[in-house]
Amino acid sequence: MANGAERECGLVVMFSDEELKEMSGVKRGLDYIEVMCGCTSHRYGDAVGRIRVFQNGDLEITCECTPGCQEDKLTPAAFEKHSGRETARKWKNNIWVIVNGEKVPLFKTVLLKYFNQVSKNANGSHRSHNGRVSHRDEFVRCTRCNKERRFRLRTKEECRIHHDALADVNWKCPDLPYDKASESQSIQGLHAFANMQGLHFLCLFWM
Repeated sequence: MANGAERECGLVVMFSDEELKEMSGVKRGLDYIEVMCGCTSHRYGDAVGRIRVFQNGDLEITCECTPGCQEDKLTPAAFEKHSGRETARKWKNNIWVIVNGEKVPLFKTVLLKYFNQVSKNANGSHRSHNGRVSHRDEFVRCTRCNKERRFRLRTKEECRIHHDALADVNWKCPDLPYDKASESQSIQGLHAFANMQGLHFLCLFWM
C-alpha cells in the first residue's frame, strides 16, 4: 500500500509494533494511530491530550487538559497555543509523547513520518481525511520592513494572491490587498504616521 502502510484485519497498519511498543496510550483505528500526547507550559504545567495520526498526513489532537475541556480536533499549532506554551509556533519540539516513561518531542518520533511526506510532496496543500483539499497558511517576507506576512489559503483568490506575492522578488506590505473603502479616520492617521516613518501603515500592525 502507498506510504508503506499495510492492511491487517481491516485496519491500516501505519507503524510496526516495534516502532510503537514503548509509546503510552497507543490505539489503532481504521485509518489512524492514536497516542497520548502533551505540551508543557512553564506557567500552567502539562496540558495532556490524544493525538491522531492519519495516513494522509493529517494530525488531530483532542485536548484533555481538564475534565470539562471541549477542545477537539485541534491542529498541533492550535493545541500548542491552547496549552499556554510560551514559545509558540514550534509545535514539533513543544508537543511530546511518552516513550519508555520519558517525554519525547514529536519530531524525534516516527509519528511525523506521514505528515512530513505530505508536506514534502504536496507543495503546501493536501487532502484531509474527509477528502476535502485543505491548505496551510503560508508566509512571505516584506522586502521593505523585513517582516513575514501571513497569507490565508482558503479560496482560489487567496491562493492566487499568495502565488503572485511569492513570484514577486520585490514584494512589500503595500502590495497586500485591503479594503480602502472601510478606512476610518484613525486608520488614515496611521497612514500619515507610517508615511513619516517611511513605512506602509500595515507594517505598523506587525512591528
